[in-house]
Amino acid sequence: MGNLTVAVLGSDGYAGNLGKKGTSTDITFYNLKKDENTVTFIEPSRYPERLAPLFYAVSLAKKAVIVVDEINSVLGECLVMLQVAGIESGYFILRNYISKEKFFPLIKGTSLEKFEIINDDPIQLREQLLSEAANQKTPQLTTGQQIVGIVPVDHAFNVKGVGVVVLGVVASGFIQKHANLNALPTGKTAQIRSIQKHDEEHDLSSEGDRVGLALKGIDVENLDRGTILTNDPSVKTSNTLNCEAQLVKYWSSPLKPGMVMHIGHWTQFLTAKIETVSEKTDFRKTTITLTLDKPLAYRTGDRATLMYLEGTKLRITGNITIT
Repeated sequence: MGNLTVAVLGSDGYAGNLGKKGTSTDITFYNLKKDENTVTFIEPSRYPERLAPLFYAVSLAKKAVIVVDEINSVLGECLVMLQVAGIESGYFILRNYISKEKFFPLIKGTSLEKFEIINDDPIQLREQLLSEAANQKTPQLTTGQQIVGIVPVDHAFNVKGVGVVVLGVVASGFIQKHANLNALPTGKTAQIRSIQKHDEEHDLSSEGDRVGLALKGIDVENLDRGTILTNDPSVKTSNTLNCEAQLVKYWSSPLKPGMVMHIGHWTQFLTAKIETVSEKTDFRKTTITLTLDKPLAYRTGDRATLMYLEGTKLRITGNITIT
């Protein structure tokens, strides 16, 4: 059974042509299933007025479909977010008589050059993505391997007769039924009562799976979006970060102490203040110290997205690597 998570950008509701609508808030999920293979589509429903939904949709995905109806600043911001997030494969659908010749200069010299330009044919696209899901290599446990994993929560609610349920995509490792997980950064713990993948019960889930976890020992009030459920000892929390920053080439000025930024990592989207910036010849490659409004869950070496919501032309600043 393979699952592929795909961000669908550029045309609100286009994913409705590809899958059945599921959970919908500021991001909307659509689900497609054939035999044992599944595709999860995510649209940023309240973008572009808010940047966070775009970050969430892209950060949860391994692939993207971008519908190009118009060449404008919104499209440009989507393309920058995909590059910063490291999405390496996907499809462009050009509409409204936009030619390849007109569009290609926007992605030339970027990782998005690898994306394929395809016809606007949802049926064919569904079959292609299901085939890709089937070819996903399912991680396998090895003898004696410790069963630990990470699930960033994107939705949490109470279900009558079930109790507390969270939804998320397994970001790393394996999640097993009956495992005890830390809910970071709250410090509370929860036990997994059951695991569902596309409405089917499972005892084990692995990286890339879209899961619904029924939990006990914790209240839904302690499970906001951005809560990280994990038993991985390498995950730590801190509200002070030392980082190596890599700014996008479109960012035109140095970072400065006192700037209020936002950090996106997994499903966490936190306010951060720059405390120090190192003096380097290239201002786009620098070392910074950040203080956050609440602790961030991360592993040493993790990469996160740096954003500046006060930007009038560009709100995506670049990446940070947490040291």
